[in-house]
Amino acid sequence: MQPRDRLTAKEIQVATLVWQGLTNKDIAKVLITSEQVVKNYLRTAFDKLGVWTRLELALYVASHGGMNWHLQLGNGLLPVSAGWGGAAEEAGSFGDRKTKAAASGGIA
Repeated sequence: MQPRDRLTAKEIQVATLVWQGLTNKDIAKVLITSEQVVKNYLRTAFDKLGVWTRLELALYVASHGGMNWHLQLGNGLLPVSAGWGGAAEEAGSFGDRKTKAAASGGIA
């Protein structure tokens, strides 16, 4: 059994939304719950996956098929095309900033 298989549907949903770049406040709005409930889901997901931070969680999701996690649930997750492109989109924007900074002689 993989660590991901130990997550509940809500924990998978929260982990995927973190990977998509949402804040706890944004996730709470999507799930129609409180930020404290989101924090509880994150804490249990962290424990089950053996990660310590949101970044580690997002990297775990990305390295374990993050693009497909929302397809397995199909309930309340934002599609990747909705502007929360996850790791791929963030990597592109970081690369753009780094390129622009290098071109202007600045530091990214």
